[in-house]
Amino acid sequence: MSRTAAITRKTSETAISLTLDLDGTGESEIDSGIGFLDHMLTAFARHGMFDLTIRAEGDLHIDYHHTTEDIGIVLGAAFARALGDKRGIRRFGHAVIPMDETLAEAAVDISGRPFLVWDVAFDKAKIGDMDTELFEEFFRALAFNALVTLHVTRKTGRNAHHIAEACFKAAARAMRAATELDPRVGNAIPSTKGAL
Repeated sequence: MSRTAAITRKTSETAISLTLDLDGTGESEIDSGIGFLDHMLTAFARHGMFDLTIRAEGDLHIDYHHTTEDIGIVLGAAFARALGDKRGIRRFGHAVIPMDETLAEAAVDISGRPFLVWDVAFDKAKIGDMDTELFEEFFRALAFNALVTLHVTRKTGRNAHHIAEACFKAAARAMRAATELDPRVGNAIPSTKGAL
């Protein structure tokens, strides 16, 4: 069973093409035009063991908001498409990731009920040229378009780079666990309702 998706989305603000393989090896080719976001998405792919390609062109002359949010939209939609009716998945995933002085936690439920709890504060407004407030926008777009409940929490940390990276790695590990096929579930949908 192929659990893949390819999505192209074009608006007056961005043009994004993306491919996702849930059962990959962590290979990625990311070109968003935003260096730090590329770094985070590369880490997301590697630690989630997702094969991921992203090509994005956006109105970066304005700021990074539209490109960051729209990549989250398209990546979330790709997860939803690749998961199909969600038969056989573990559904829930959780990860706690340390990175030097930082500790970040992510928990996900592939529930069909989109929600984000973002309990991550940054002491700096920017990492390089990227506004740290955009990470919440990215994860909200991802969660709502993937139709998942996602909680991301900064437990400790001072270095903004470490905080962001630990959050992306924790979310990747949680999504990896939740999207994995569970041999005990077989072909069943993991819900008492019979649908997710």
